[in-house]
Parts: sequence; structure tokens; C-alpha cells
Amino acid sequence: MGPGSMTVEDGLIRTHGGMGLLYWTGGKMGNCRIRVVYKMRDHNDNSGVFVRIPIEPREPWMPVHYGYEVQIDNEPETSKEDEYHVTGTLYSLTKPAARPGKPGPEWNTMLITLDGPHTVVVLNDVKVTDYTEGQSVPEKKFDFEPERGRRPNEGYMGLQNHSDNDIVFFKEVSVQPLH
Repeated sequence: MGPGSMTVEDGLIRTHGGMGLLYWTGGKMGNCRIRVVYKMRDHNDNSGVFVRIPIEPREPWMPVHYGYEVQIDNEPETSKEDEYHVTGTLYSLTKPAARPGKPGPEWNTMLITLDGPHTVVVLNDVKVTDYTEGQSVPEKKFDFEPERGRRPNEGYMGLQNHSDNDIVFFKEVSVQPLH
């Protein structure tokens, strides 16, 4: 969905082009653990894993504003953003407990746990985010940041392709029910 695309190369999902999302059309997910194994092509690239998207996405900005993007970007400062925009955070909403993202082309393993209104992100065996719906978040700093407000316990999930210059490869995306 969106102007960008994804292809499979040597068994890996590869991002291409502009803003977009490869999303799971099989329905909404909640009370599960999503495991994503990925690497950046370059030292640092931008992508993300979207969760809690309330309705099936039809254009690229709706998931940004109404779902959560679990960010992939180890060096947000290079694009004049702060630590609320680093790998493993809920993009612009949560402050990281740590910054364990590995640069490209090293592999990273991200575990996203959706347990009712609770979202936990562990990156390379280090907890980065532990957020429960309703906790305070900072005000928006940029127009492209998501709308503030609660997200549903269940929603669509997908992989972001960010831009022509940001290439990320996904080796594994798996989902395990919690209960």
C-alpha cells in the first residue's frame, strides 16, 4: 500500500521506493508476540513495524497517525529528530530505556509484545519500550508525527518502506499468540 513496494531477494523482503506499507491482510492481531529479524543495507536506514492499525490501511499516512510505528532508525539525530524517534520506540511517543540497535549490515531481532493495552518492545534482548495505553506522551514536535490518543488492543500490522534511500531487509516475521 502506498507508492513504495517490497520484493523478495535471496529469501529476504526488501524495501523499495517511497512511503508505504506491506501489511498482513489476514486480519487484526492482538495478545501476541511479533518477532522481526531485520538488517539495514547501510550503516543506518529508516523503516518500522506498524502495529495496532485500527482499520485496513488504504493510504500511507493513516497507519502513521492511527497505529503505532515501532521505529527502525538508530541515528534519528542525523535527521534532526531526538531519542523519541530511535529504534524500538513507539515513534515519537516513548522514550527508549536503551539503544541496542546494531548498524547495517548486522542482523537485529525485535520482539513486540501486544498484551491487551500493553506494548513491550525488546531489541537484541534489551527492553527498549514498555508502554500501556493512557500513559502520558510528549506533544507533537513535527507535522509528520502521529496523532496522539489511544490505539486499539487489536489491529493490523505491517512493515514500512520509508524512502528510496532507506533500504531494510527482513529475514523473518512471525507471530505467536500469548494465550
